[in-house]
Amino acid sequence: MLEILGLDSATEAVYQLMLSRPGLGVLELCRELNLTERDVRESLDRLADLTLVRESLEEPGRLRVLSLELALEVMLRRQEQDVLRHQQRLAAAKLAAARVIAERAERRPRADEASEANVLLGLDAIREGLELLAKDLRSECLAVIPGGAQSQASLDASRPLDEAALNRGVDLLSLYQESVRNDSATLDYARWMSESGGQVRTAPLLPPRFLVFDRRVAVVPIDPENTRRGALCTREPAVVATLCALFFQVWETAVPLDNGRTGEGLTTSEKLLLRFLASGLTDDAAAKRLGVSLRTVRRQMSSLMERLDARSRFEAGLKAAQLGWI
Repeated sequence: MLEILGLDSATEAVYQLMLSRPGLGVLELCRELNLTERDVRESLDRLADLTLVRESLEEPGRLRVLSLELALEVMLRRQEQDVLRHQQRLAAAKLAAARVIAERAERRPRADEASEANVLLGLDAIREGLELLAKDLRSECLAVIPGGAQSQASLDASRPLDEAALNRGVDLLSLYQESVRNDSATLDYARWMSESGGQVRTAPLLPPRFLVFDRRVAVVPIDPENTRRGALCTREPAVVATLCALFFQVWETAVPLDNGRTGEGLTTSEKLLLRFLASGLTDDAAAKRLGVSLRTVRRQMSSLMERLDARSRFEAGLKAAQLGWI
């Protein structure tokens, strides 16, 4: 019963027996409770630490147990004091943290004073920078996410940030490459975003990856071919405005996530693939432009040739043009 107040079962048993039979000594307690002398003495020391037993004033050398009502009051008062001390330590820690953050903010140039970009080198710096920007996000985030399938690590890192932003009512507008429809994990994530209140569209071709926070801060990779190297975080108004304009230019022609086929029964990616191959691009070059694997391009082309009843790519291109597909 008293375990919730910090007494273990043996100590509680010793206390309860002393309460009901005050005259018992150590040996009697051992015999009645079937405990060793060491266990009983440890329990008595514990009760003494908690001030639940005291030395008798009438019989020096003997211990007197406090009544249950008084014992509960003493223990509750002790726990209240412990909670108060913990709250005081927590408040002091929060104050110290706030001072450190304020000092760093004073040394950091203000957004309206700084035009130079902040370079984030490496994945850890990128993640921390994005977490800080996401924490301060208030109204809108624009995201261009090329390359089709995203790594599971990237999806796992993004989810709590996106979820927190959506819960605050932030508008999340995301552009994925159409080839994302071929990757179940990334497609599931995009659908979760859409179902949770975000807006998701796909396009066969996208500009390099970038993010814009509240049309105020932009993050772009240092090397679009290797985004793990680092990123550039800038508040330069001209750069941010240009990226916003580019985003909405692609957004207007992109396809909502739940709609992926043209009137001819082709996906926009398939239609673009036909155009690429008709213009002389190799399978490998077409795959890179579409953000898919070489195997995917060959599989899509094989399917298109079968649907067009074509024996060669040249014949497939000719028939697609005759049907007005390209």
